Amino acid sequence: MFDFRQLRYFVAVARELSFTRAAQQLHISQPPLSQQIQALENDLGVQLLARNKRNVALTEPGRVFLEQAQAILAMAEEARSRVAEAAAGFSGLLRLAYTLSASLHPVLPQSLLRFGQRAPEVRLHLSEMYTESQFSALHAGQIDIGFVRDLPSHEDNARALRLHVLDREPLLLAVPTGHRLAKRHILRMEDVAGAAFVVQPRELAATLYDRLAKLAAHAGFRPNICQEAQQLNGVLALVAAGIGMALVPATMRVVRLPGVSYVPLEDPEAYLLLAIAHRIDDPSPALAQFIATVMETVPREAKHDS
Repeated sequence: MFDFRQLRYFVAVARELSFTRAAQQLHISQPPLSQQIQALENDLGVQLLARNKRNVALTEPGRVFLEQAQAILAMAEEARSRVAEAAAGFSGLLRLAYTLSASLHPVLPQSLLRFGQRAPEVRLHLSEMYTESQFSALHAGQIDIGFVRDLPSHEDNARALRLHVLDREPLLLAVPTGHRLAKRHILRMEDVAGAAFVVQPRELAATLYDRLAKLAAHAGFRPNICQEAQQLNGVLALVAAGIGMALVPATMRVVRLPGVSYVPLEDPEAYLLLAIAHRIDDPSPALAQFIATVMETVPREAKHDS
């Protein structure tokens, strides 16, 4: 069976219609070139080139074979290129998850935009998912990388995953605009002891729920949780309705809902992590390219691995 070398040799001769010029182009001597063309013709059982001491011409089977040989070589080069791109992380599939609040943080859209420009052949499958659900999905191999808001709480996940902390985002209090505290420039947790709070259910969003409980405990009280909503935008809608206030990450400021005022919180523990998480043993080049892209968008002082 003929090989790629013979195809390249034949195409060179067919284009030049000269064994001498083809040999020079291929940087080989003429006798081996002639031998390989003869072996190719013997293998195919047809004469591809009509030649004498002065002229070389394609036979009719030679013209047909030239088209096929060029197509085969082009496909082989395409395959080589695609394999190289995949090995470098510039093609393939990347399954990415993120929380709602992470989608509002500049690092996520900026990373997606930059990665799309760097590796347009990588197909991205995006899913909105709570942090704990992301850890489970990562461990199970259902997603490749996640933008998460906390460290893993389960030991198995902590051992299997690697986290790169991107930001420690300040937490704010979303306060009904008509509330007496809404016009304050800054609040302490002591200021809101006894106030009604709206939260997401802990089984869905344990990170914010637990951080509220921790901050309140440090201030000497338990939060008065009066209502729950499944999503953060639902929480803000209840705040706007005057039902209670809520603890939210600073990026939620972009949600300018009438009836909601955002007030900074004075407490060194009033922050929420933003990190990317992935399996430690994941060898995906596309994943490595995406992680590098994300880290380029983050200020150097914010970067930290866990």
